[in-house]
Amino acid sequence: MKHREDNAGIPSRRRFLQKTLTLIPLAAAGNSLMTTTARADSPKSEGVSAHYVPTFFNLDEWRFILAATDRLIPEDANGPGAVSEGVPVFIDKQMELPYGYGHLWYMQPPFADAVPELGYQSNLVPRETYRRGIKAINAWCQQQHQRVFADLDRAQQEAILHQLEKGSLNPDGLSGAIFFTQLLENTKEGWLADPLHGGNQTLASWRLIGYPGARADYPQVLDNPNQPYPLGPVSISGKRST
Repeated sequence: MKHREDNAGIPSRRRFLQKTLTLIPLAAAGNSLMTTTARADSPKSEGVSAHYVPTFFNLDEWRFILAATDRLIPEDANGPGAVSEGVPVFIDKQMELPYGYGHLWYMQPPFADAVPELGYQSNLVPRETYRRGIKAINAWCQQQHQRVFADLDRAQQEAILHQLEKGSLNPDGLSGAIFFTQLLENTKEGWLADPLHGGNQTLASWRLIGYPGARADYPQVLDNPNQPYPLGPVSISGKRST
């Protein structure tokens, strides 16, 4: 009873953070994993995602986002991955903007299957796609593997993402292909975004592709045509990367 009384005085968002830090997969934690899926080859960078308290996603959804984005852009020899760069943070923030609510495009019926060139066709806005999709995928994983997606090993997670991408896995009537497209697009956007929006916190992706960012002038480029830009990228807020 004493433990329950102590928790009662802790703000709900802090309790959420405490739970997240003890449950997140190795994709986002530098210390030993608290679940049965511990792996010695996990990334060591915590980044911003491990300490961020999401506004839109609940705990189960957040764990899914951490695990899935880490599989899409893992940390490797080329640099940090999606989790340590804050891509999950970017996605969470987007869900509370007009984009997440579907206010940026026409969302009235009739809805139909159509080629991508004709625009967004789903009857679900991004917030609903994530909320329903993660719940359905976790339920399927629980039924098939007796564990939710975040608690599966990496090979299993990647196999499930491949099934979703191909459209061969459509749990609870949800279009796996649409869900995967939503997740992949938002992950890429967060990876390449200005840090102001939550992702790309160390400008790793810009540095990787040689993008100079928000620099005001480029005399080095003018004087040295066909040569890589010699200076590191700069964000809108003035953050620099060498």
